[in-house]
Amino acid sequence: MPSPAFEKAAAEAQQLPKKPSDDDLLQLYGLYKQATIGDCNTNKPTFDIKGRYKWTAWDNLKGMNQAEAETQYIAKVEELKKQ
Repeated sequence: MPSPAFEKAAAEAQQLPKKPSDDDLLQLYGLYKQATIGDCNTNKPTFDIKGRYKWTAWDNLKGMNQAEAETQYIAKVEELKKQ
């Protein structure tokens, strides 16, 4: 179950003053999925290019425990809020 700090960061990520770069968005996506679900549990999309990037961002975190993913997600949101 996600921590209150993680849930707060997830809400703040939706309201950042400046749109993050695509790389930052993919990093947030992967960390969010890893924190909430754990290791990637889906097949890599074949024809959906955007879906493939998102899948790869999540799959690259395979093996990271959910608490560490939460911590990194919160730190990334804090970093983006300062930009």
